[in-house]
Amino acid sequence: MEIRPVGPTEVDALIEIDATIESSEYLHVERSGEEMAIQWKLEPRALRTRLADRNRPTDDLQFLLKQMANGIEDGIALLAEHEGARVALLVARPDLELKTMRIIDVRVDSDFRRQGLATAMLFETIAEARRRELRAVYAESPANNMPANKLFAKLAFDLAGLDTFHRSNHDLVKEVATIFWYAALD
Repeated sequence: MEIRPVGPTEVDALIEIDATIESSEYLHVERSGEEMAIQWKLEPRALRTRLADRNRPTDDLQFLLKQMANGIEDGIALLAEHEGARVALLVARPDLELKTMRIIDVRVDSDFRRQGLATAMLFETIAEARRRELRAVYAESPANNMPANKLFAKLAFDLAGLDTFHRSNHDLVKEVATIFWYAALD
């Protein structure tokens, strides 16, 4: 297994990584209180129907990846290879104004999950953020992507907040509230 930067000619092949998200649970978000006395409670719960989302890369992600691979855009684009097959990808970009490194996407082919690839790539991203003297690594994930939420929790990212309107005005009802994660570096 090798982890290395993405080359300019490899972008199209990386888009085909099978990054299907599968989960039978989600982080349930419960709101109570009014006005400035609002409280949020998060707890794992079973999904009504098992999640199997193809998680196709967006056009914006594909464009950003091409820009990074060609050295036009600042950021990190890491590729994991196993016996010549491209099996994982991580894309992150610095936000110099906030002094953070934002994880844009992490995808691991379904046949190569639970082998530490995402963990290794995130550790490399954290090391790069430290080299750049940034204050934190930041990620966000939907409440129904429990594999990602468990990964960030396992790697000592702090659950730093949530947004119940990020994707639509009905995120809380649809069980897809956005969860924000931070790994402080200072």
